Amino acid sequence: MNLFNSEFWEKLHGFSTHFPLALVCAATLFDFLGFVWPSTCEKKRDFHAAGYCTIIVALLGSIPAIVSGLFMTRGTLLAGGGSLFWHHVFVLPGFGLLVGLATWRFVAGREPSRGWMAVYILLLVVTAGLMIGGGFWGAELLEH
Repeated sequence: MNLFNSEFWEKLHGFSTHFPLALVCAATLFDFLGFVWPSTCEKKRDFHAAGYCTIIVALLGSIPAIVSGLFMTRGTLLAGGGSLFWHHVFVLPGFGLLVGLATWRFVAGREPSRGWMAVYILLLVVTAGLMIGGGFWGAELLEH
């Protein structure tokens, strides 16, 4: 089997990219709701628990997308120009932030301090935006 069989990696990449993108958006929503929900309500803890689990699964789910993308490009990052370049400009920092945020969230636990949670949510919004941008440029690759 040829490890660089483009059809296999393209299918895996297309299949594996949507799941983590949706999960990052869901984690952003859950943790934002947990942040703004009144602290006297039990739902606040439930939203934060959902955000905690969702961001961890998003990171684990993004690994096949990154690996398949690396095989598709034969490990070449930011080369050339056009849609592939812009796809990488968005995806690489988005994935880096995802790794950092999921790691921090795992270490901080389900109920971090309010101040750190505000910073986390802001960075999570940036991460979701980068991943959505990467998805846009990935779709542009399919059009050309």
